[in-house]
Amino acid sequence: MSKKLGLILAIGMLLAVFLASCSRSASTGTLPTPTATGKAAVSDPMQMLQSFATQTAVAATALASGGNPLGTPAATLAGTPNAIGALPTPTPTSLIPGTGVAGVTNTPVATAIPGVTVTPPARPATYTLKEGEFPYCIARRFNLDPEALLTLNGIPSGQTLFNAGLVLTIPQSGSFPGTRARIPHPATYTVKSGETIYDIACAYGDVNPDDIVRVNSLVTPYTLRAGQTLNIP
Repeated sequence: MSKKLGLILAIGMLLAVFLASCSRSASTGTLPTPTATGKAAVSDPMQMLQSFATQTAVAATALASGGNPLGTPAATLAGTPNAIGALPTPTPTSLIPGTGVAGVTNTPVATAIPGVTVTPPARPATYTLKEGEFPYCIARRFNLDPEALLTLNGIPSGQTLFNAGLVLTIPQSGSFPGTRARIPHPATYTVKSGETIYDIACAYGDVNPDDIVRVNSLVTPYTLRAGQTLNIP
């Protein structure tokens, strides 16, 4: 109630000042004609005063009731849709090798060797181990269950040393559990001292040493030298 009373008193004082000003102006001459600046010019000072008093009263009423004095609903951010829409959530992808940056896969892309066709070797009835070979790599090469291969040949599962010339009986059923390739290929390989094509074929897992011979045009006894580069199909 005190706020309303104060506001009414303020309006009264403004009216008194304005009327006094109009009286002084009337005694010295006529009021200058206002110049329009984009809005309709108001030439009647009483009309201006009445308009001002009306706007002031509206504002006082809005303030007393807790509303917006401008008469415009307050904008709210809650529930307002984003003009540009929701940004998509990035989908994690694999990383560029050695960088931690998303973009490509970590698996090297195998590039086929022109003019070379590789066919999986057929399962023989028996196989004779060569220098550098062991039963587990034979299981990978011929897509065998390694446990079935060891059991069929009476080999303990913990045995790690095998002599070249050992004849293995090859199971004709079953398959290798998991990924047969140990290293991605096609690729190139630099020979280390003392290695044979059978060592290298076993290192890759599912590579047939006969294909290494064919692709690199090797001749018996397939002697390799340190630093030699081989194409691995």
